[in-house]
Amino acid sequence: MAGPARPLPALPSKWDIREKVWEYLEASGLAEFPRPVRGRIPNFKGSLQACSSLGELDVFSRAREVKVDPDKPLEGARLAALQARKTLLVPTPRLRTGLFNRIVPPPGASKEILRRCATSQGVKDYSVPVGLDGKAQVDLVVVGSVAVSEKGWRIGKGEGYADMEYAMMVSMGAVREDTPVVTIVHDCQVLDIAEELLGDHDLTVDYILTPTRTIQTNCKRPKPQGIMWHKVSSEMLGKIPILRTLRSRERQAGKDVTLQDEHPALANTNRAAISDEKATAANSHVESDPVNPKSQGSATTTTVYVGNLPGSLRVSELKSALRELQVIPVGLKWQGAQHRAFLDYSDRGTAHRAVSSLQGLSLGGNALRAELARSQRSRGQGEISRHK
Repeated sequence: MAGPARPLPALPSKWDIREKVWEYLEASGLAEFPRPVRGRIPNFKGSLQACSSLGELDVFSRAREVKVDPDKPLEGARLAALQARKTLLVPTPRLRTGLFNRIVPPPGASKEILRRCATSQGVKDYSVPVGLDGKAQVDLVVVGSVAVSEKGWRIGKGEGYADMEYAMMVSMGAVREDTPVVTIVHDCQVLDIAEELLGDHDLTVDYILTPTRTIQTNCKRPKPQGIMWHKVSSEMLGKIPILRTLRSRERQAGKDVTLQDEHPALANTNRAAISDEKATAANSHVESDPVNPKSQGSATTTTVYVGNLPGSLRVSELKSALRELQVIPVGLKWQGAQHRAFLDYSDRGTAHRAVSSLQGLSLGGNALRAELARSQRSRGQGEISRHK
């Protein structure tokens, strides 16, 4: 008679994979400036060699306009585009001031000037902004990755900017369905990644360049077909001005542009929660005051306690994990010094999903503890002190 079935081991999460790559690059001596590589698209020994393979790709030879991300390990790819006299577009960091800058070397630029143009400082010194109406037509996209599989599944650093850039290019008509996507990584960053970890907003890649290999993924998974507004938070919209412009245009075109945390009955509550989150991130005494009436949720709020947060973890990393797990709270009380956070949810079902998703999740090398708060904020007493 067969014994009880053993539970299947949990798949490593995207954060588990990121941590594994960052840790290995540092421990093996492969990490290059800027250090530490944790939290970044990592630079690595051999990045220039990997980038040099870009010129051997037919898709590069045919391309007239190439978009390359601003990450340090892609510096060689930006140089290759400039040396080949391609039009080089580089996204503005974190999309703060627009979407693209076009790099314009001075007339008769020497090899040394082109090398400078390919650096982050050169991008600032030799570029002009390209607006939404700049008629960009990108023939090749080059992105950085933390990890990638031979099937083309890609994992970035967790903030979603590469995925968002691509979705915005689709909305602008700057890329087509068959526009190839290349990523450039170290060989150790090519890993098995379960397709179940991918969302429909995740960008896949068609070519992987490493210091020793060129991999054509033959990926058939569809790339994002535009901005998925239901996955965009009010926080991200607030940070990216060009995203607000695109949303206005798509609303006028009759598209549904309802945000992830928007709901007619909760719109004012969510706006207040976002403002409260920004305030509490800057004022730790407000976060840790369990009887401050301003810090109490409504009677319908369900609060999740998250403990064992590593001291090095940033609130942005926890937010990124929550976005990936699709359990974004309406409010977040961050208490990094106490290695904990409290997440407020407007419905109990989402709170339970958050507990299931976060319990045991590895962030920064720590397995998180997650549970429903023993006393809900709506009762106005003692929730935080019970978790000391």
